[in-house]
Amino acid sequence: MGEPYSKAETLALRRKHIGPSCKVFFAKDPLKIVRAQGQYMFDENGEKYLDCINNVAHVGHSHPYVIKAATKQMELLNTNSRFLHDNLVQYAQRLTATLPEKLSVCYFVNSGSEANDLALRLARQYRGHQDVITLENAYHGHVTSLIDISPYKFNQLEKDSKKEFVHVAPSPDIYRGKYREDHPDPASAYAEEVKKIIEETQKNGRKIAAFIAESMQSCGGQVIPPVGYFQKAAEYVHAAGGVFIADEVQVGFGRVGKHFWAFQLQGEDFVPDIVTMGKPIGNGHPMSCVVTTREIAEAFGASGLEYFNTFGGNPVSCAIGMAVLEVIEKEDLQGNATRVGNYLLELLTEQKQKHPLVGDIRGVGLFVGVDLVKDQQKRTPATAEALQLIYKLKEQQILLSADGPHRNILKFKPPMCFTMEDAKHVVDKIDVLLTEMEVATGMKTGNDASTNAQCERKTNEGNSQPESVNESISHINGAACRQENGFYSDKRSVSSKRLRT
Repeated sequence: MGEPYSKAETLALRRKHIGPSCKVFFAKDPLKIVRAQGQYMFDENGEKYLDCINNVAHVGHSHPYVIKAATKQMELLNTNSRFLHDNLVQYAQRLTATLPEKLSVCYFVNSGSEANDLALRLARQYRGHQDVITLENAYHGHVTSLIDISPYKFNQLEKDSKKEFVHVAPSPDIYRGKYREDHPDPASAYAEEVKKIIEETQKNGRKIAAFIAESMQSCGGQVIPPVGYFQKAAEYVHAAGGVFIADEVQVGFGRVGKHFWAFQLQGEDFVPDIVTMGKPIGNGHPMSCVVTTREIAEAFGASGLEYFNTFGGNPVSCAIGMAVLEVIEKEDLQGNATRVGNYLLELLTEQKQKHPLVGDIRGVGLFVGVDLVKDQQKRTPATAEALQLIYKLKEQQILLSADGPHRNILKFKPPMCFTMEDAKHVVDKIDVLLTEMEVATGMKTGNDASTNAQCERKTNEGNSQPESVNESISHINGAACRQENGFYSDKRSVSSKRLRT
């Protein structure tokens, strides 16, 4: 079936009718995507692109089981949640079964932004407090209430754009942050920063309603908080009468591998008060959810103000949500995230040893970041090089994005059906392109590139998939040890506490 418009016509009509602040990927030469399947997207000419960035199509684009569930329910009924329907309660029961026991009450909405906006309402109603602690470089959504608590966005506005009720804590980034991998206890140090904010806020007569954090920062640069940080921060927040909101919109539903939720990487002794979820929850269908405790939900209801959402929790959305959960389990997508993610990390770590442009590799499961630098010692962000690389990869029909405060972090967050072959293919292309870029800029000589190519050929003559890919190689080093990100280290030795992910 032919497309009604040429690519040029589609672009012209978009410019005419769609707001100019609505951006496209690869603005210099945007793609026109007409269909997708699994981890692949196809343009109007039938060209196939490997999708390394789409964490919305969580179980794979156009998954037949999800499509069938949606179609079947849509043929019967779709209405609002003021009528009784088994899909709503069945899905709530299945979803909360993946969470710690105290997180048992659901509010279904339609987007991650709606979920985080509602989470703020719940937190503020709970104790009547108003102030919010957020993290440096955080992004929580596009509605006004969330732009207010998203430094990733409000820092792009005028100088005095931060509201008086918003307090920004340092990002718990042990590669670029205030406390780095050589700090004996970065988790406690970052948590102390939260404590200082609370104390200063209280001196000024203000009260903390919530601390909100992405369980792993995505737009902030693929940042994985050191283990123990959330526990300590939550302790200080609770003492101030606030609640802890874990934003799982980007990273939930098994993406980290061993655990279903990214906040569980912090350990069994950490349980947030509110969890928000979106993007992967419906595999592309617009739905999201807020899950909280009975106590917080009852405080919200005590206001006397009814909460109603026209489309939230409708039978079709709930059928889709259940289908996504079933596919994750039946196809062992969590296991795949661990196996393929570990292999991807291993391949990328080899690139760090070869390429001066690679400063840091960090990640867990199928959530991985590559920090490109102009100087490994100074950690100078290689922003232009990152942009150049993603455009070069597009020419190789690989879709990858760059983000973070300096736009120098390559972000891997592909559909969960991503394979080891996909990982090898992408990293091989990155290897070649980095070599070309380094030779062109004088960071690497032609002889260095030739030596690397010879080493690669020797490596490829052996096992292309080492035994270790079947085991988890992401772990927590002791606080005094070299840490790349708290979950994966270049060093194979481990001391102190270990967490397999």
